[in-house]
Amino acid sequence: MAKQNVAEQFVDILVRAGVRRLYGVVGDSLNPVVDAVRRHSHIDWVHVRHEETAAFAAGAEAQITGKLAACAGSCGPGNLHLINGLYDAHRSMAPVLALASHIPSSEIGLGYFQETHPDRLFQECSHYSELISSAKQMPRLLQTAIQHAVGQSGVSVVSLPGDIAAEPAPEKALQSALVTSRPTVRPGDAEIDALVEMIDKAGKVTLFCGSGTAGAHAEVMEFAEKVKSPVGHALRGKEFIQYDNKFDVGMSGLLGYGAAYEATHECDLLIMLGTDFPYNAFLPDDVRIAQIDVRPEVLGRRSRLDLAVWGDVRETLRCLIPRIKEKTSRRFLDRMLKKHADALEGVVKAYTRKVDRHVPIHPEYVAAVLDEVADDDAVFTVDTGMCNVWAARYISPNGRRRIIGSFSHGSMANALPMAIGAQFTDRRRQVVSMSGDGGFTMLMGDFLTLVQHDLPVKVVLFNNSALGMIELEMMVSGLPAYGTVNVNPDFAAVARACGAYGVRVEKPKQLAGALKDAFRHKGPALVDIVTDPNALSIPPKISAEMVTGFALSASKVVLDGGVGRMVQMARSNLRNVPRP
Repeated sequence: MAKQNVAEQFVDILVRAGVRRLYGVVGDSLNPVVDAVRRHSHIDWVHVRHEETAAFAAGAEAQITGKLAACAGSCGPGNLHLINGLYDAHRSMAPVLALASHIPSSEIGLGYFQETHPDRLFQECSHYSELISSAKQMPRLLQTAIQHAVGQSGVSVVSLPGDIAAEPAPEKALQSALVTSRPTVRPGDAEIDALVEMIDKAGKVTLFCGSGTAGAHAEVMEFAEKVKSPVGHALRGKEFIQYDNKFDVGMSGLLGYGAAYEATHECDLLIMLGTDFPYNAFLPDDVRIAQIDVRPEVLGRRSRLDLAVWGDVRETLRCLIPRIKEKTSRRFLDRMLKKHADALEGVVKAYTRKVDRHVPIHPEYVAAVLDEVADDDAVFTVDTGMCNVWAARYISPNGRRRIIGSFSHGSMANALPMAIGAQFTDRRRQVVSMSGDGGFTMLMGDFLTLVQHDLPVKVVLFNNSALGMIELEMMVSGLPAYGTVNVNPDFAAVARACGAYGVRVEKPKQLAGALKDAFRHKGPALVDIVTDPNALSIPPKISAEMVTGFALSASKVVLDGGVGRMVQMARSNLRNVPRP
């Protein structure tokens, strides 16, 4: 048997760690690794058109599967293109291993062609970033990188010079067992005791949930039932907690709706469950607050805390539920449920006029129709900007759907690349990229990746010929919109020219049929929908402090109900409230 080189050993270890794809763009310093992938039967090279797409795709794959995913970039400019997608993966707690190939090892530090220092450059967007300077380092260093990515739920970067990748691997290389999943974390007894005491003493309790409630829906509902608590959520908690939730009072934050803001401010005890909610202006400063999170570094960094609890949400609630006293009064919960239903219904009454006949098409109407016709287990990837608003308010979670976006990093152009990674995990599952024209055109070259790999991603393009969220930022600052207009082609024609299915929609009556036809198409498809650039949105509570650094609309308009089907759910919950 021929002796392995370092690149082959590298690929073998990735496969042992469960990696099945390596997203990237080939380049000379990467050639040994790419060739090793070519010859390995259990891993594929996914050729994309931009390395930023590779990193976004790997991050999305990791979020869908919960397992390690990987991407790669060639030396210098190649791996520098990874950095934005890696920032997003890291902040989304997605376990990703990035290979940053490097210039020849003998030239490092001498100003060589394309020289950068990737082991330094990626430190801020990773838990681990190190350079392999010797073949003897590789097995242990790569194993350490993998365990950082998996164990801490984030990015690890390995910098590997091309010449070292081609060297023979050391004989009798270490074959250690790899950590490929995380354990659960239970709080200490003292913290559980203190939290039980706080809950039992509080008359009015509110739960505010983030992405850390993934896998804990049943426990959150049981806990809320026992303490008669309204349940609000942040954007990243929506897909995990909003469905089948008779305690739902909506979402807080700049894209918020309903009574979540009131519920968090009018309680005696606010319990933050698995959320690093960044907008502290929406959090109260005059109620008692307990926070539960598996990441101790986030405890208390957004608000004053009366109790910090380090633990998984599910495990912590399992400890709490048998010990807390069941509350008998529903007065606070029922009042918040009524406020929530009234808030949503008030929006419906104000903004349901002729939306099915309005031209240009209201983007809210597009999102509402999309919600109706998409599969019950669809994956939605969402561009940053106004698409975030429409997804937050119209896409209905059900426990099977996934909604993924750059919700922590806030990058443009994320939806299409994330859809690539999501679709590779299951070609039979419907994947919908909710793209804005600004984000789509930024990485439009990777629409060709869908065609090249025959990925059946459906791109639903909200085409208002503008950078809509940026216009809102300017409006809030009292500035006229400037530099925000996009001169766009017929994107459906572009899609057809690329070899995909493309259709353009300009009238509301065409919309449902066009979406259904695109979804029935076996391969990649794009629906170019001309939407109203004047459709804007505001959160339920606004202050000058909330405005700073983020887009708020001066408009009072939220069309087509403003919150999709959520008003029906709110009214249904309210009908179930016991009456004296």
